[in-house]
Amino acid sequence: MALNIPILKTRSLTAAVFVVVMLAGLLWSPWSFLLLFSFIHFGCWVEYEKMMVLIDKDYAGISPLHRYSVIIAGWCLMLYSANGHLQFAGISIHAVGRWGCFGFLCLLVVGEIIQYRTLNIKNIGRSALGLIYISLSLALLTHLRTLFYGSPLPFADRVPVIMIIGSLWINDTMAYIVGSLIGRTPLSATSPKKTWEGTVGGIILAIGVMGALGASLQNSPDWNLFTPIHWMVVAAICAITGTFGDLLESKIKRMAGVKDSGHIMPGHGGFLDRFDSLLVSTPFAWCYLMWVISQA
Repeated sequence: MALNIPILKTRSLTAAVFVVVMLAGLLWSPWSFLLLFSFIHFGCWVEYEKMMVLIDKDYAGISPLHRYSVIIAGWCLMLYSANGHLQFAGISIHAVGRWGCFGFLCLLVVGEIIQYRTLNIKNIGRSALGLIYISLSLALLTHLRTLFYGSPLPFADRVPVIMIIGSLWINDTMAYIVGSLIGRTPLSATSPKKTWEGTVGGIILAIGVMGALGASLQNSPDWNLFTPIHWMVVAAICAITGTFGDLLESKIKRMAGVKDSGHIMPGHGGFLDRFDSLLVSTPFAWCYLMWVISQA
């Protein structure tokens, strides 16, 4: 597969803007993180519901109360996962999320009963899958971003999400470049542009680069909770599971009969196109990182 220079230029330009916005949201404060990922959460849900309608016409018949309640309940799950010390006007974001999630899930059930006089299990199931696929993953990422909130070490609360997102960025970029230059063997019929050469190259380079970054930061008290081996393991977890996330979203798009989930970014598609790897890799990385933190 030859390297397509015009496409590479478009992807590089939009990726540069994307990186600046992402880094500002990730690193500035927990509030900038919540603002950024709330926007991402709603964007992913809009695209998910549109594709579910294309896959199953019955899903188009869900009530507006169901449609919007499930999205807001998922967002409240993100708030619930935040550190309990994170407060706005003296009110715990964690507590708001707990009661909001419960309340909007109740409204979803009410909407189903009003619409169908019973519970449509298939439609509820598709919404529940969205909660697991989108909202739970972003909630776990929010938990990691606010886990060390209030720590005397100024960057300790940024490290876990940098490990995850940095690994995915490097893997995605290197897999595209390596696959474009030397890729010959298709990885899957679901995503014919992906090759085994690009996938393996992206994984190896992600592990190497993140391991080197972890080693370079070992002498800083803000970063030394995780050893270079931890950085490499997280990179491996994210690169491998992120690839499955990309294939899963490709399968959903194929079932829906669309090329891209949306058109928010030229050369990158929609929200789900951009964050498909993150949504699947985060739960696995969260499990490993929480184990490491528990052993510290």
